[in-house]
Amino acid sequence: MKGSVRREQISDLVAVEGNVSVDDLALRFDVSVETIRRDLTKLEELGLLRKVHGGARRIGDRPRLHVEAPFDARMTEEREEKQNLAEKLTQVVSPGETVFLDTGSTTLIACSVLARIPGLTAITNSVAAAEALSASGNNRVYLLGGAFGRANSQTVGPMVVEQIGRFRADHAILTPTGIDADLGVTDADPDEAEVARAMIKVSQSVCFLTVPSKFGRCAGFHVCDLETVQLVLTEGMPPSAHYSALKAAGAEVL
Repeated sequence: MKGSVRREQISDLVAVEGNVSVDDLALRFDVSVETIRRDLTKLEELGLLRKVHGGARRIGDRPRLHVEAPFDARMTEEREEKQNLAEKLTQVVSPGETVFLDTGSTTLIACSVLARIPGLTAITNSVAAAEALSASGNNRVYLLGGAFGRANSQTVGPMVVEQIGRFRADHAILTPTGIDADLGVTDADPDEAEVARAMIKVSQSVCFLTVPSKFGRCAGFHVCDLETVQLVLTEGMPPSAHYSALKAAGAEVL
């Protein structure tokens, strides 16, 4: 196939599908990824698409900022996927380690698994997570104090951030609102994003629990770039553009 014909077809695909990945295009047209990257560069120069990490998007298309549902509703969404993610934590967290936990619905569901790990020290701003983790009597739990948010049963604000700085942890286990190949990890709540950033800063490893729907999603508050992430636990393979971006940033996807 002539390059001009291939580029025309790529342009048509982007117009219809909204976004495409380099890897998928290389397979579809049976050419190298370097050839596809050159094609995308030429098409971008012609104003027919916008190159992004690992692929291309339709001109003008940007991820719509996501607004989260109430916490109780999120606890029922994708419940099976979240429980499966929780079970994977037994491959990550070892007995006797110290972990930070945020107030995400997935991290709260994960507490049932973490509570079975003996000798765990957990630091959290989630009242519900603290209760769940302490129920077994196997773990030491620290509940961070601050302004109380009843809707999510959490504490937030400067006092929480200051207290986080007094700890050091093996893992920060966090639930983002979205992970995007270009825009990184984001959260829909500014206070929760601030807490996550503080936990990341004093942790040896950063682990995000991510159901498939969160890939390509973007919220209003930046948590970190992909280069900060050590591990992403998810169900199934992420879309190729996001998987490629995470691997390029040095993150492991489990």
